[in-house]
Amino acid sequence: MALGKDYDYAAQECSIARALEIVGERWTLLVVRDALYGVRRYNDFLVHLKIPRAVLAARLQSLTEAGVLEKRRYQESPPRDEYVLTELGRALWPALRALGLWGRAFNPDARPMRTFHHAECGTELGSYGECPECGRTVDPADVEMRPGPGLGPAEDAVSRALRAPRRLLEPLELPPR
Repeated sequence: MALGKDYDYAAQECSIARALEIVGERWTLLVVRDALYGVRRYNDFLVHLKIPRAVLAARLQSLTEAGVLEKRRYQESPPRDEYVLTELGRALWPALRALGLWGRAFNPDARPMRTFHHAECGTELGSYGECPECGRTVDPADVEMRPGPGLGPAEDAVSRALRAPRRLLEPLELPPR
């Protein structure tokens, strides 16, 4: 059940409630997930998420204002910007990893759409983002994402590009349109 627009999590004395003020809207964590996957450009978010334009613009603005994303100009004429995760945004990786594992654990038919590995040694990450082989927590920049057995057909250029093994945070480069 959705809370009314007048409800304010910030008034609660709870760190989870304060975090929900930033990431609690239904599209927000998907935008952050895609940014971790290397999506940076407005149209690429739009195509991959199939999100309404107004909602995407609002989510990008609120994440930028909260310091989760940083807006960077990549082209002057015409002016175009991309959205890059900040340190604050990168810190959401363990929460997104845990949420994905939780979602899979409670769906007995779910097969992983992506698997995450320590790029240095190739070992699949443990539940907490640790490398069982090396025995340490792996920074998102050192995580390699690979397609899993549950990944469906790629309908758009962003989905096709995300099928190749790639490191998290590495900018997604699409062929010219």
